[in-house]
Amino acid sequence: MREAILERLAGICGPEGVALPDSGRLSDIVFQGGRVYFFISVAASEAGRWEEARKAAETAVAGLDGVSSVMVSLTSDSAAIDSTVRKSAPSPADAPAGFPALAEVRHVVAVASGKGGVGKSTTACNLALALRGLGLRVGILDADIYGPSMPKLFGLRAKPAVIGERTLVPLDGFGVKVMSIGFVVDEAKALVWRGPMVMGAITQMLRDVAWGALDVLVVDMPPGTGDAQLTMAQSANLSGAVIVSTPQDLALIDARKGVAMFGQVGVPILGLIENMSYFVCDECGKRHEIFSHGGAAREAAKLGVPLLGEIALDPLIRERSDGGTPIVITEPDSPHALAYRRIAETLWHGLEPDIAPP
Repeated sequence: MREAILERLAGICGPEGVALPDSGRLSDIVFQGGRVYFFISVAASEAGRWEEARKAAETAVAGLDGVSSVMVSLTSDSAAIDSTVRKSAPSPADAPAGFPALAEVRHVVAVASGKGGVGKSTTACNLALALRGLGLRVGILDADIYGPSMPKLFGLRAKPAVIGERTLVPLDGFGVKVMSIGFVVDEAKALVWRGPMVMGAITQMLRDVAWGALDVLVVDMPPGTGDAQLTMAQSANLSGAVIVSTPQDLALIDARKGVAMFGQVGVPILGLIENMSYFVCDECGKRHEIFSHGGAAREAAKLGVPLLGEIALDPLIRERSDGGTPIVITEPDSPHALAYRRIAETLWHGLEPDIAPP
């Protein structure tokens, strides 16, 4: 199949007049279950000129027998990314190919962590729902390509509808627009993708999803501070980032790395959330600070940013998350749901100090 794809691409030239297979810009071509994935490496400033070639490549490959879908993305290579990081701040003009799909999105907020296992995705899910509970129009993008969690957290298993040639319609999760790579790939199969392929998939979900008019698009970021995180930070014109950490020093060390990464690309930190902050025993009512306590508050004070709130370690949050029935929806009067709501209110006030929720 790879040879047949390259044969089709040989008839397509970029703006430089060179056939794509000879340009040195093509990534490895991935063919899985009828789906074809590859990217074209271009400098961010040249993305607009390459969009016609990208579309032509998709159309050409889609015509091959055995191909059910094609994903071709324009993505900066590692060198381009490194040079962009050294800029003082990203601008919409630097985004790969531009994202008209985000034109009606008022704020894009990244929920990030320096490491996995701190409850970032559960926090992002409940935060999005709490923002929706304020009367805001909210979407959530699951950008954790290797470990998409939103299908399970929202209890969604359908495939997104497609409008036009390639635009995906987000699924509805309790009034929140939800998009995840988990909706379009088999959850039982591992995605063995190189970094640029991951970046291309993130770009695709920003560019080819019908987000419509939103007050806030929450982005559940992959853990860490690699190429995927930089692609999102530089492409989506983020209003800011929320850092999720547990209280212990080991987690806070990695949280600082996340803060530093966003600082490098000029994205403001909207605040920190201390997750698994404490545990209250059901039987004795005593509070136990299993992972220590207050580390995020101290870190926020050092950084001069708000501590948005503290979320308890509680089996009920885990049970509701595993069941696809988030606690903000199923237990709206619980202390945990109220904590998420207070965080949502503080976050919205940080984004729009002079505009009250509807």
